Amino acid sequence: MVHDIFLAFVPLFFAVDPIGLLPIFVSLTSDLSADEKKKIIFQSLVTALCLAVGFIFFGKWIFGLLGITIGDFMIAGGVILFCLSMIDLMNLGKSKTVLKEDLGAVPIGTPLIVGPAVLTLSLMLISVYGITVTLIAVIINLIIVGIVFMASGSMMRLLGESGARVLSKVMALLLASIGVMMIRKGILEILIAFTQGK
Repeated sequence: MVHDIFLAFVPLFFAVDPIGLLPIFVSLTSDLSADEKKKIIFQSLVTALCLAVGFIFFGKWIFGLLGITIGDFMIAGGVILFCLSMIDLMNLGKSKTVLKEDLGAVPIGTPLIVGPAVLTLSLMLISVYGITVTLIAVIINLIIVGIVFMASGSMMRLLGESGARVLSKVMALLLASIGVMMIRKGILEILIAFTQGK
């Protein structure tokens, strides 16, 4: 079983990409206090866990019931990321303050930690390794994300205030690019499904 957990963990680790998420997390939370960051981390991990577990058990059924495809889900997640990055890039302070309350849920919890790639991969892993192994692999990955996020303070001290501001803008641009990529992949998913007559 340990071997199966490792085999399920590895692809999920690359799909979650906790190291790649760190600079985005730092830029999104650069103006928050330590306590606020802890709250955001907790909120993001709970959101990611609930979404992942819920999707593992009910994903196919819910999507089928609502007529939603993975492509639709990717496009929706991409649009959210793109809009949030534009708010950051254009310094819309008032809107940004409102967003901070739910920052852990959206966009950090989803679609950054647990997005279409992780959810789709989870469904594939279930068919290979079963629900128990997949759940354990997901939980281990979320624990790693939490540890990486908790260490973000060290990175902030290393960067300094001006460095953090520069990083914030660069990551906002990267976030917009990720959003566009998700939209593109979502459109491709829909086109592939359409050509296959699904």
